[in-house]
Amino acid sequence: MPKIAKAKKKGSKSKTKVVSKPKSTATKVVSKGPVKISKTYVPKDTEKYMCEKHKVYFRIRLTEWKKELIKANNEALYNGGMDDNNISADIVDQANSYIDSNVEMKAINRQIKLISEIDKALRRIREDTYGYCLDTAEPIGLKRLMARPVAKYTIAAQEKHEKDEKVHADD
Repeated sequence: MPKIAKAKKKGSKSKTKVVSKPKSTATKVVSKGPVKISKTYVPKDTEKYMCEKHKVYFRIRLTEWKKELIKANNEALYNGGMDDNNISADIVDQANSYIDSNVEMKAINRQIKLISEIDKALRRIREDTYGYCLDTAEPIGLKRLMARPVAKYTIAAQEKHEKDEKVHADD
């Protein structure tokens, strides 16, 4: 589409004229579609760190993990709600039931926090910061990410954070 430019003459009103866009001899770069990987794909150290294949792999892995956690939480909440109808007269059974439901709710709360961490990791993938330490911006490493896909820190930075938490917890 041609650009429209305003030309001014001294002492007269501005006039519009059509200026054609200069023709470029550069070739047009066509962007590729989304990167597809096989179900058996595993990131390799020989590939460029956090290339598109790596991002797709971790995005799929995190999304599937999140779906599994949500499904497990929904089943636990549904099944836990059904157990409330069995109120026993025996005080030991009541205490045992209370402990069981308390343990189950703590597990669900941990999984909810994990789902939140997965969402943050997915956001970092979109922002191209996934796989890099939040403190040092160094690569976290494929092995660590394979073991813990929601990792935010390198091992050294994680140890420092845990040490700092322990120091503050002792205060």
